[in-house]
Amino acid sequence: MKSIISFVLRFIPRPYLQLVGHWVARFLSIFYLGKNVTCPVCESQYRKFLPYGRNTSSRDNALCPHCLSLERHRLMGLYLRRKTNFYSAQLKVLHVAPEYCFINRFEEMKNLDYITADIESPLAKVKMDIHQIPFPDNTFDVAFCNHVMEHVDDYVLAMRELFRVLRPGGWALIQSPQDLRHATTYEDATITDPREREKHFLQNDHLRLFGRDYARELEKGGFTVTEDRFVMDELTPAEVKRYALPADEIVYFCQKT
Repeated sequence: MKSIISFVLRFIPRPYLQLVGHWVARFLSIFYLGKNVTCPVCESQYRKFLPYGRNTSSRDNALCPHCLSLERHRLMGLYLRRKTNFYSAQLKVLHVAPEYCFINRFEEMKNLDYITADIESPLAKVKMDIHQIPFPDNTFDVAFCNHVMEHVDDYVLAMRELFRVLRPGGWALIQSPQDLRHATTYEDATITDPREREKHFLQNDHLRLFGRDYARELEKGGFTVTEDRFVMDELTPAEVKRYALPADEIVYFCQKT
């Protein structure tokens, strides 16, 4: 069953999965009825989550059938509730490359002035190149920009643009794929074969793979960066298992001080 589900989900590109694939995921969820895992984004419960992943990297227990959250989304949802003022303060929010699981929920929150933006996502309200964000300085209180910096041509410029449009005291979550085994960020434009790029950079459309220096790279944008080991230091093993979180992911809390 896992192999069949993985095959189906693997060949639905994520932008289309987010648009129409939730019906497929919800149908498949009938095979996963139970209460072993809980999605902190939508609060749905299942025996386990659906498998998900590109090509040969399919992960078991990854995709919530109800809201389509993945491990990193569930971590972000839990982090926002437990560690920030996101649900209590009046905030103007910029969400770059918005994730399906968050859009409707954030749009319905009365305390948020919530704007979605992206250069190509059909889910975003504003068409925007992150290298040249079309908003004035000091516009937003919060910015989300997850799994984008590995795709853009000039990630330092993109980080500086996010910093520019944040108000003093504002904060951002800017997560990216990392290989914590490597001390420094890895790029190699001479690798052109898609299969080889996937081996080196996790996906063939990634331009780089950040290492343990990711916080220092974010600081080049102007941010004061806290490396928050929220999962490792503050959650119990039972919570990590129940929410199916990425056990070793560091949350990079970026502030404009």
